[in-house]
Amino acid sequence: FESVQTYCGHGIGRGFHMLPFVQHFRNDSKLQLVEGMTFTIEPMLTEGSQETYVSEEDNWTVITKDGSRAAQYEHMVLVTKDGVEVLTDSVTSPEFKNR
Repeated sequence: FESVQTYCGHGIGRGFHMLPFVQHFRNDSKLQLVEGMTFTIEPMLTEGSQETYVSEEDNWTVITKDGSRAAQYEHMVLVTKDGVEVLTDSVTSPEFKNR
């Protein structure tokens, strides 16, 4: 399995895609999390190569160049004084699934 390094998480604030950019692989980033920071974590993993391209059909769908399967998931996280709060966690809760 590989983590696609082309895409990353990002800050959320007055704009939708803001700093900081959050990489989903081992890197040299010196990013420090501070209370009040809100950002996304949205890794994309592949069974094969991390090389991808965007479909010309819809200019949105990401496809692996070697045809291997891939998965992507996203959560929005708020850094609190006690740790983190997953703001999008309700969509995976049993209450949401039973609607």
